[in-house]
Amino acid sequence: MADREQPVTLRTRKFIRNALLGRKQMVVDVLHPNRANVSKDELRQKLAELYKANKDQVSCFGFRTQYGGGKSTGFALIYDSHEAMKKFEPHYRLVRYGAANKIEKASRQQRKQRKNRAKTVRGVAKGKAATKDKKK
Repeated sequence: MADREQPVTLRTRKFIRNALLGRKQMVVDVLHPNRANVSKDELRQKLAELYKANKDQVSCFGFRTQYGGGKSTGFALIYDSHEAMKKFEPHYRLVRYGAANKIEKASRQQRKQRKNRAKTVRGVAKGKAATKDKKK
């Protein structure tokens, strides 16, 4: 049998209704015997069905599989609306779910090198020093 056909049981605990952030938040225990783990996408789908919400409003993260397998525990947030999710959910998680685009920027090392090159000059030349590459 394929992995997706194996039975999966979801149990929620520590359920809190957070009206201020427009969401329901809970700890999710996933029972998945005879299966390594369950994808977050599949968990989002099952939680959406369970709580009568749209899959786009569900956020799952922090899952850890117990030693020996068969059980995973993580955290889930179910937002009241897609707007609330976009407002309060961290950007990197929105990128994960396809609700936002990743911001492309230079690597951390390149940004630091540019900053340090600019420190060696004064005034208008700072812009030129930041863009120019030093060649030896």
